[in-house]
Amino acid sequence: MPSEHDVLRAIRDKVDHPATARELLQILRIPREERATFTRRLRALVASGALVEIRGERFGLPDRMNLVVGRVSTNPRGFAFVDPEVPIPGGPSSIFIAGNNLNQAMHGDRVVVRIEHQRDASRAEGRILRILERAAEQIVGRYDIDDAGHGFVVPFDRRLVIDMEILPADTHGAKPGEMVTAQVTRWPTPTRSALGRIIEVIGPLDAPGVDTTVIIRKYNLPDAHGDDAIREALRLGTTVPDRDRAGRRDFRDWPTVTIDGETARDFDDAISLERLPNGNFWLGVHIADVSHYVQEGSALDREAYERGTSVYFPERAVHMFPSELSTGLCSLNPHVDRLVQSCLMEVDRRTGAVVRHETHDGVIHSHARMTYTEVNAILTDRDPVTMDRYRPLVPLFERMHELFEILHARRRRRGSIDFDLKESQVVLDDAGMVEAVVASQRNVAHRLIEEFMLLANETVAAHLERVGMPTLYRIHEAPDPLKVEVFETFLKTLGHALPGAPGQHEPRHFQQLVERIQGKPEEKPIAFLLLRTMQKARYDPANAGHFGLAAESYTHFTSPIRRYPDLVVHRALRGSRGRVDAERRAELAGELPEIGRHTSERERRAADAERELVQWKKVRFMADKVGEQFEGYITGVSAFGLYLELVEHFVEGMVHISTMADDYYRFVEGAHVLRGEAIGRVYRLGDRVKVQVIRVDLERRQIDLGLVEILEAVAGGRRGARRSRAVPKTDAKRRKAAGVVRPGKRERAFKKATRKGRKKTR
Repeated sequence: MPSEHDVLRAIRDKVDHPATARELLQILRIPREERATFTRRLRALVASGALVEIRGERFGLPDRMNLVVGRVSTNPRGFAFVDPEVPIPGGPSSIFIAGNNLNQAMHGDRVVVRIEHQRDASRAEGRILRILERAAEQIVGRYDIDDAGHGFVVPFDRRLVIDMEILPADTHGAKPGEMVTAQVTRWPTPTRSALGRIIEVIGPLDAPGVDTTVIIRKYNLPDAHGDDAIREALRLGTTVPDRDRAGRRDFRDWPTVTIDGETARDFDDAISLERLPNGNFWLGVHIADVSHYVQEGSALDREAYERGTSVYFPERAVHMFPSELSTGLCSLNPHVDRLVQSCLMEVDRRTGAVVRHETHDGVIHSHARMTYTEVNAILTDRDPVTMDRYRPLVPLFERMHELFEILHARRRRRGSIDFDLKESQVVLDDAGMVEAVVASQRNVAHRLIEEFMLLANETVAAHLERVGMPTLYRIHEAPDPLKVEVFETFLKTLGHALPGAPGQHEPRHFQQLVERIQGKPEEKPIAFLLLRTMQKARYDPANAGHFGLAAESYTHFTSPIRRYPDLVVHRALRGSRGRVDAERRAELAGELPEIGRHTSERERRAADAERELVQWKKVRFMADKVGEQFEGYITGVSAFGLYLELVEHFVEGMVHISTMADDYYRFVEGAHVLRGEAIGRVYRLGDRVKVQVIRVDLERRQIDLGLVEILEAVAGGRRGARRSRAVPKTDAKRRKAAGVVRPGKRERAFKKATRKGRKKTR
């Protein structure tokens, strides 16, 4: 029986109209004994969105009926957008959905959309025809009781524009104001509200740990592992028996180390490195062989697939596998035998090219569990205490550093785009509250491990492609030409241009730009917009290359403990070394598109959850800082205000246009600026400005800011002078730049502007 992939290809090649199941059986000449299986394949294709069932029980190809499958992203004001799962060639990246065309779809639902109006290549409007998959059967929110005594749950996610009715018998003992999880028992219709029952009382919103639980429930992240998966993990034991070492390449005598963060508990990858007689490097990247223990279709495999990835929060992690595997048998802990899949690469000492490679099922015995800090102390600080402690391994780390320099230079030569923007890291106290927000440090140890992992991923991807083994690639398509055009327009306003001919930009052109602006005042705004211009990387069985890395082939091979696609790649790699018949290859080809879609979606879900919890903790961290002044960078410009990131705390907030009362400000879209009509002040993406915290809204998890120079100008009853690019550093300098303002009057204006904010944060 042909796979789903073969069925879809046959329909595309041989059926020229939306057809019934009976017609498809006849046109495709499906044998009688295979018809039941064919019907199941057909339903699976509809469930995945590859086919759409329309009126008359007919099945058609979405792209030939002006239909799109994607996820709904709703706005609290009632409208929505749908992001297509598969990019529309020459079409919009998202489709606008008016409120009356939502067809009861809710935020996050997977839907079928008909494009009804398309103004141009970048803008389209549509109508939702069918809900393929609800985002969640449960909703997390605040339980309340109205004046009439009716209970209801207000969703925590403001994009879910419903209130769920809760009957008195279904409150689960919840008290008004507590955060709860509610099971949907009736979805909303045009005539009836949603109905549900509370299944979990999480607790008051400000109680320790409640924020993390709320985010886990909001994003429907599976938390506790199932009994079947845990039993399977326990049965595997804690040590590697002799029978599992049989037939494997023995690397236990090779000097091998892991290098991770101080708090890491699961170790996916270990490194060995020797110099060959010809002067080249023999690099070994040894990755935990999770595929040896997790069999396809097992409880462990089913759970890992559903999760897609581990999720890392400041206080805890939601792991893809039970701890018995993730921090036990599969973790490459020091001084114990562990099973690995190894990629050995001979790297040319001059060019950094891989001139020869081998892949093996192996067994290692890690000599040391190193941290980034320790390796950096050896390579950069030359700390005598650390060097003495790891004296036998110091030559290994020095070889690693030498190879890193060669590999990094090679990647830069080919045009790999290398951003080096600082990321934030939250420091928590014992109660889980943010004590500080600091810049995460990336030292040479981080960079060399990253370089080795990139090389292994490229080598494995090229190997699997060459032998014709179906697998998942990590692809990153070239940016949308329309977005590049907008980006180039913005560059011109700052006196820069993107190298290369219009419409023919390669990765190296973007990298040349990044190098050219490094350290200059305009580096921030250009980097911000360049990141937004790029496509999102995703998993796909078709190798489309990786634009950002300037790599022809790329996959994820190095983290099977925490990413399901890596497990898929490990199975493919083992299959490439054994005998995989044509039937199994065809099955894989049929399964991989849905696996790629699903795991890409799970990756985005995890990233959104991690980002939202960190932002929420940052907002709570700022609750007692109303009235304080900070410097920040403008990270976004829109018609209704400015988005900023504070320099000191890496916290995001917004300056609403309504607070900019010294002038009428007009949004210049192409230049990403707000420009005052009368005074001529200009606020541009990337500008460094001084702001006051006006309000911290804990319910909306939003920080409202005000521009100091405008607040002072308005408080003084005058419109300020044209704004200087430089920000005065002291009150005296600021008063001198803006003109003398009577302290009493300024303070009264500030108190009036912030009084509401203080009430909100009590």
